[in-house]
Amino acid sequence: MPSNKEDGGWKQFVWNSEKGELLGRTGSSWFKITLFYVIFYGCLAGVFIGTIQAMLLTLSNYKPTWQDRVAPPGLSHTPRSEKSEVSFSLTDPGTYLPYTKALRDFLAKYNEDTQNDQMKFEECGDEPAEYKNRGDLESDMGTRRACRFPRSVLGPCSGLEDTDFGFKEGKPCIVVKLNRIVNFRPKPPSSNESIPEEAQHKVQPNIIPIYCTNKREEDAGKIGDIKYYGIGGGFPLQYYPYYGKLLHPQYLQPLVALHFTNLTLNTELRIECKVYGDNIHYSDKDRYQGRFDIKLQVNSL
Repeated sequence: MPSNKEDGGWKQFVWNSEKGELLGRTGSSWFKITLFYVIFYGCLAGVFIGTIQAMLLTLSNYKPTWQDRVAPPGLSHTPRSEKSEVSFSLTDPGTYLPYTKALRDFLAKYNEDTQNDQMKFEECGDEPAEYKNRGDLESDMGTRRACRFPRSVLGPCSGLEDTDFGFKEGKPCIVVKLNRIVNFRPKPPSSNESIPEEAQHKVQPNIIPIYCTNKREEDAGKIGDIKYYGIGGGFPLQYYPYYGKLLHPQYLQPLVALHFTNLTLNTELRIECKVYGDNIHYSDKDRYQGRFDIKLQVNSL
């Protein structure tokens, strides 16, 4: 009998036929509380959506609002391994095949036949010139044309005549670029005070100079002559600024090819390359900020 009373109490809580209550509430009570929570959560959702929409109104479709975590610019090179090391043997083509393939793949988009469209590309000259102004990011000008950069200006490092990029002869080429940053205008050095004396001859108008030298003192005299190929042997200003993927989908950043023509064989060499400019900085925490260093070793056997 006690268990029947308990069962009856539980069943009566679920549905009380005398009072017309479900789970302790009448139909009108359930309607009121449901309406309350619908309005309550609807208001919360409205506040959340309104906040997101208000925030989106402050953002640009073409440029990151906050770039304080980006210390421009990064300097990178091809070919590039995880340890930033290029090591190969002159007698074994398989050791340098990955490097030459990486260069061919990278330079494929710089083929002249891919830059023929007059609506997408324009001639910007084969000498360093001032910035190419194509309007503001937020203007209604639509997509912008890109400067042509024919790979032929890279000379013997273009891969057009020597598909081995000098690796077969022990005179390897490395192609260098400044990473893309929307609306960034690199500024050439205004004086020689911040530039090493041996690199000062690289300074010229309308160009960001690059200079490479031995990283370690013991490698001095072992690197030999380095030749720089490209427009002015540096990064010319007419290729800047970059307007982003939406407005500048065909953009080709300028390249510099480094040709190491007389490396000491069978020796690991540490080489550091830097670009110089008034708004270009370096960081001990980031080995590719405005510079990079690479290990090069050419083995005779």
